[in-house]
Amino acid sequence: MLHRFSKLVVAATILLLLAGSLVTSTGSGLSVPDWPTTYGQNMFTFPPSKWVGGIFYEHGHRLIASTVGFLTIILAAWLWVAEPRRWMKWLGVAALGSVILQGVLGGLTVLFFLPTTISSAHAGLAEIFFCMTVAIALFTSPTWLAERNAFDDPTLRRVATATTIAIYAQIIVGAVMRHSDAGLAIPDFPWMFGHVIPDHWDAKIAIHFAHRLGALIVVLSVIATSAHVWYHHRDRPELTRPATLIVVLVMAQVTLGALTVLSQRDVWINSVHLVCGALVLATSIVVTLRTWHVRIGQTVRLNPQTTTESPLRNVRLQADPDIRLRADHGSRA
Repeated sequence: MLHRFSKLVVAATILLLLAGSLVTSTGSGLSVPDWPTTYGQNMFTFPPSKWVGGIFYEHGHRLIASTVGFLTIILAAWLWVAEPRRWMKWLGVAALGSVILQGVLGGLTVLFFLPTTISSAHAGLAEIFFCMTVAIALFTSPTWLAERNAFDDPTLRRVATATTIAIYAQIIVGAVMRHSDAGLAIPDFPWMFGHVIPDHWDAKIAIHFAHRLGALIVVLSVIATSAHVWYHHRDRPELTRPATLIVVLVMAQVTLGALTVLSQRDVWINSVHLVCGALVLATSIVVTLRTWHVRIGQTVRLNPQTTTESPLRNVRLQADPDIRLRADHGSRA
């Protein structure tokens, strides 16, 4: 049940990411100019009749964020009460702390009129929180709790970890690009001003170019990770499934990125591009955490049948040979 609820939190967070991307894509970030109120009213009682234009996107984003925050409170409390692994309890607390900080950053973004630094930090923390919810869902899944699924492949661990870091760095560059209005600084694709490398530069062009270069690095990293999985662990569906999925997602992500430029930043293409990037990161996180399974280790889950057993049940006593010999003579007698 806990695993199912954690997956619900993941799904709600995906919806929140989509809502946040729509706020940016539609330029609705200041449609509601105050925080935490909405035009001076409690945001939970703000009448739907006034949800018009950009207010619909910004106010809707706040309501979805509040829902995710409430679900995270339940998840953190549930983990603290029911989860025997101490580090899982604190992971739940960390997720709750990050969603609270995320709300504060969102408020500061409005109060300080959408500064690039705070807006980008808001986007970056959103991805971290999303990864936390994915990790909790993974750590509470039956396949993770089955210790037989643990394996040790240091090479895959290094490659997968590097891939996840590259994807997150790419997302941060993308966030800076979005919030510095550099999404169309290079208006053509796949060329850049008709060249392989831009023939002139400014700050926005540099950010946009870094994002395209980062995309190439991510594609190569994902291919390396997935190829290693397919070649060395093809008998492990818990690895091959996400390894296949991430390749599909990266192909979709590159296509969406190209269409974002060619469509002059169509609202829905641009927004789905952000969500797809988050799914790429989440899938990479799953692969990476599975490579660390053997290092993270397992804490034995106690149940009512095992809690009353003697703690000495697994202790082996080595008897003295002479004692065993005397015992044998006594039994024959």
